[in-house]
Amino acid sequence: MTRKNGIVFILMLLVGVSVFWWSMRSVKPVQFFHSLASANWWWLLVAVGAMLLYFVLEAAVIKVFVDTEHGKMSWHNAIRVPLVEQLGNGITPFATGGQPMQLIAMAQTGIDPGRAGSILLMKFVVYQGMIVLNFLMALTIGYNYIATKLHALALLVILGFIIHMAVIVVLLLVMYSPRLTHTLMHWIMIPVRWLRPKKVVAWSTVLSEKVDSFHDESRRMSHNWPALLKAIALTFVQLFFYYLIPYFILLAMGVSHINVMLVTSLHILIVMVISLFPIPGGAGGAEVSFQMLFNSFLPTAAELVLVMVIWRLITYYLGMFLGIVAFNISVKKDNEQ
Repeated sequence: MTRKNGIVFILMLLVGVSVFWWSMRSVKPVQFFHSLASANWWWLLVAVGAMLLYFVLEAAVIKVFVDTEHGKMSWHNAIRVPLVEQLGNGITPFATGGQPMQLIAMAQTGIDPGRAGSILLMKFVVYQGMIVLNFLMALTIGYNYIATKLHALALLVILGFIIHMAVIVVLLLVMYSPRLTHTLMHWIMIPVRWLRPKKVVAWSTVLSEKVDSFHDESRRMSHNWPALLKAIALTFVQLFFYYLIPYFILLAMGVSHINVMLVTSLHILIVMVISLFPIPGGAGGAEVSFQMLFNSFLPTAAELVLVMVIWRLITYYLGMFLGIVAFNISVKKDNEQ
């Protein structure tokens, strides 16, 4: 990890600590630690296991797209990719750093960058599509709950949905329109002509070859329906376990007789809202949104803050810490892809 990324990571930890401290302002520490001591740790382990399974299933999706008659990716390298992605997502606004870091991780295993780019873009389109599908299901269950209690948050949920749909449309245009991609590449090279005029011809040639490789691979994958359907199924299950995490945490706190569908739907809607906040990880907005939606499920403020802290540690900070470990693990190249 670069020094700049390390500084950002430390800053995000400090922001997290500050948000947790702010959330604790009306909670007595004795009540907080009493709630923690009385928690059912087995259900907390289930919540952590759901998050770890989320990473494994994403690695499985990568292997579905990578593994062909020309070569395969080892599980060691495949699992490393989503963990490195978590680090990139966690330290950049709007999670924009995850895709480049995945690309680097895949290139380190010997996969051609053009092919790796098309695999990651296809994976991202499938992922975004499943988010939208889950959102539509959650909207029918949890939207009235949000609209009744929090009108402003309901508007943010709709805005998040529109943005996710727009992202899918743009990605599909980039994948299947070589002319558009080459035009974008031409625009990107304009500042390069000003800064490094001697390098622009060589770099443009290399980029053009990678773009052509990217589109060839995109067309090949889009016609490989068995792999595409398998990736869709794995991604759906991956997100299913991720969205269940708050339900497991509530069970750990002894909250019974809760509607699992409502809790899961609220988590889906929260994730949609978090994507709108420009701060890395949606820091601040994520915690506030969670407390606003889940305060009616818990009897005390101490338990509400505890559940929010545990949820944030599992769904955000766990991935970043594992990403740091994965980033520093040596990579063994697989068979040439």
